[in-house]
Parts: sequence; C-alpha cells; structure tokens
Amino acid sequence: MIDEASRFDDLAARRHRASALVALHTAVALFGFAALFGQWIALPATAIVLGRTTTAAATLAIVARIRGQRIGHGDRRLAANGAILALHWASFFAAVKTAGVAIALLGYAVFPVFVLLLERAHRPGGIREWMTALLATAGLVALVPELSWTNDATRGLAWALVSAFTFAWLTVRNRALVATRSATGIALWQNLFAAACLLPWVLAVAGRAAWPTPKDVVLLLVLGTLCTGLSHTLFIASMRRVSAHTASVVAALEPVYGIALAALLLGERPGSRTIVGGVLIVAAALNASRRTDIGDARRV
Repeated sequence: MIDEASRFDDLAARRHRASALVALHTAVALFGFAALFGQWIALPATAIVLGRTTTAAATLAIVARIRGQRIGHGDRRLAANGAILALHWASFFAAVKTAGVAIALLGYAVFPVFVLLLERAHRPGGIREWMTALLATAGLVALVPELSWTNDATRGLAWALVSAFTFAWLTVRNRALVATRSATGIALWQNLFAAACLLPWVLAVAGRAAWPTPKDVVLLLVLGTLCTGLSHTLFIASMRRVSAHTASVVAALEPVYGIALAALLLGERPGSRTIVGGVLIVAAALNASRRTDIGDARRV
C-alpha cells in the first residue's frame, strides 16, 4: 500500500513538472514572439512600449485581483525600475525596427553576461567570467558586417545592447525586491511607472505618429496580454516546479524561438553570419546562466 502511494505521488510529481516545463517553454516562446510585433505595429518604438506597458499593467492587476494577491504600494525604487524598463523595451523595439528580429533578439540575449559582470563588479572576475564575456563578444562581432553607424545591423545591434544592459541592471535591482514583494506586484508597478514615464515623451515627441490604427490597437492588446501578462504569469507559475537553473537555461532559448517564429511568420531567414553569432551568443548566455540565477527575473 505504501509503495503504491509512493509510486502515485512520484507519477503525480512527474506530471506536474512536465506541465511546468510546457508552461516555461510556452512563456519563453511568447517572450520571443513579442519581438515580431515591432515589425507588425506601425508606431514608433516608444508608442509601442507605452501601449504594451499600459495593457500589461491592467492585465496583471486583473490577474492579481482574481488570485487575491496583494500588490503593495509603489515607491521610489519601483519608479526607478519603471524608467529602466521603459528604456529597455524602447531600445529593444528600436533594434527590431532598425535591424530586424534576429539581431535584436541576439543582441538582447547577452544580458546574462551583463548580469554576470555587474554582480562581479565588486571583485575581480575569474577565468570563466572572462571566457564568457569573450564568447559573447565574438558572437556580437560575427553579427556586424561592418563597423559603420550608417549600417542598419550596426545601429540595430547598438540598440539591442542598450536593451540588454538595461535589463541586466533591472534584474540586479529586482533581486533586492523579490524577498519582500511578490513578482506580480513588482511587475505591475514597474509597467505602470514605465507607462507614466513614456506618456509625456510620446505626447510631446511622437505626436500624430503615435496615434494607433484599429489594427495597431488589436496588436497592442495581444502584445500586452499574451506576450506580457500571460507569459509572465506562466513563467512565474513554472518556477514552483522547476529550478532557477532550469528556468535560466530555457530562457536562453528565447532568441531561438523568436528567430524561428520570424522566419515562419515574417520571412526573415538568418544568414550564415547571424547563425554563427547566434550560436556563440546563446552558448555565452547558457554559460553565464550557470553562474547566475536569472530565471526568476524575466522581462516583466
């Protein structure tokens, strides 16, 4: 009887973990899918992020209400994080519009290396850290056909690196908050503050170019709910059944999912340089992920 109960519990645990892995991969695929909206939505990058953060904050508020989760109050740290998040996403969509989905995702994918460097800033890095940085650098060099600012790939990669660094900075800052706040609450307030930061800029600078068409509105709603609210919820839920290391390894596959979806839905097929650079960058991200638990700090 005890053996049967034990086997039943073991089978149930395996099923729960399998479901968690499906949810995890679905979340990461949705993170990669978000990049395609930069090509589909005919708005400036800042206007896209304003729509995304507003929709995401509303979605997360509804999720928190349904689950009875407390989101706490906003404070200066969350306001600062919101500004960083706004810059992160604005630079990411600028990279997509400038150089395409593949380069934007691969440039952003080096963020675990930036996390590693930021967390090692207070002491000299070991050989492994430097090798990881060198691997990522080699991948980035492979992506750029020429070091000229007039080249779209170079400018797009520069925007992607801004996106990667700001997200790494946000990740490090969020680690100081997760001990006392829920992930949903942190995400909600950061999206809300990001929208508040972007609204004056969009109204003053973008002007008429920021007015969405009905098609843009629908796409923004999908981006905010499916690729932000739902993906965030699935990712956090999966963390109850899988380790942070497993989550971080799967998260490193985001550019793979995104590039595959871009090839399927946009016809953007990566060239040989992009493939070589992508392999090196994903390898660097996987190596960095082994040293830093990045899995609990996705783009929320």
